[in-house]
Amino acid sequence: MLRSELVTTLRRWRTLALLGVLAAVPVLVGIAVKIQTRGGGTADHSGQGPAFITQITNNGLFLVFTALAATLPFFLPMAVGVVAGDAIAGEAGAGTLRYLLVAPAGRTRLLLTKYTTVLAFCVLATLVVAVSALIVGALLFPLGELTTISGTRISFAEGLARALLIALVVAASLVGVAALGLFVSTLTSSGIAAMATTVGLLITVQILDQIPQLHALRPYFFSHYWLSFADLMRDPVYWDDLTKNLGLQALYAAVFGSAAWARFTTKDISA
Repeated sequence: MLRSELVTTLRRWRTLALLGVLAAVPVLVGIAVKIQTRGGGTADHSGQGPAFITQITNNGLFLVFTALAATLPFFLPMAVGVVAGDAIAGEAGAGTLRYLLVAPAGRTRLLLTKYTTVLAFCVLATLVVAVSALIVGALLFPLGELTTISGTRISFAEGLARALLIALVVAASLVGVAALGLFVSTLTSSGIAAMATTVGLLITVQILDQIPQLHALRPYFFSHYWLSFADLMRDPVYWDDLTKNLGLQALYAAVFGSAAWARFTTKDISA
């Protein structure tokens, strides 16, 4: 069942289009930096733009970190929200949900299969961004030893390992959005409504996370610690915000995963 669900999801034109957009972001960032620094210029040091962007010209591997920082606030969670929102609601809207439940798998197994598929997409989408950025960075900029945020130098091999770890942490940061989207998907029979609601909630939470007056609530927003992956580029690594982020994602997965299970196991799918 899981293999079939993965193949079906990845074959959809919508999924391929989302992955194509994600792969294009590092290309655009890399070309923009290359054009700006052509002729001896330097990258923008004004403090604006994604994290690590000023380091790309020194080492193309920094394009991986920059691309993940650029896509994590919106593009990556939006793509996950679209896939998660369509997981159950899309089947219900197409009239195929009740046929899926005719099999002896049952509702719980189907829900777990859908959620596992969404989590697999989280990993795939993040790796698409990272690999695209690595290829573009290698083609446009030099590679070699890296200077960490702490000022120490590490080898390219260690930097590559940290890039992979950062990609996995970014993928794990999307676990909460995946659970939220799956829960929303169980509330409606319209895939478009579920996707729009999930993306709308994503935007709303990120707006609320920027309001200083809500400082007491901000640590509980699923997006609050997203950019803590930058701490993996410290030497030694600063784990405090990283563990808070992973713990918060696990909490969202438990809460909204349970809510999705409670809703789906009692959902009337006869219509």
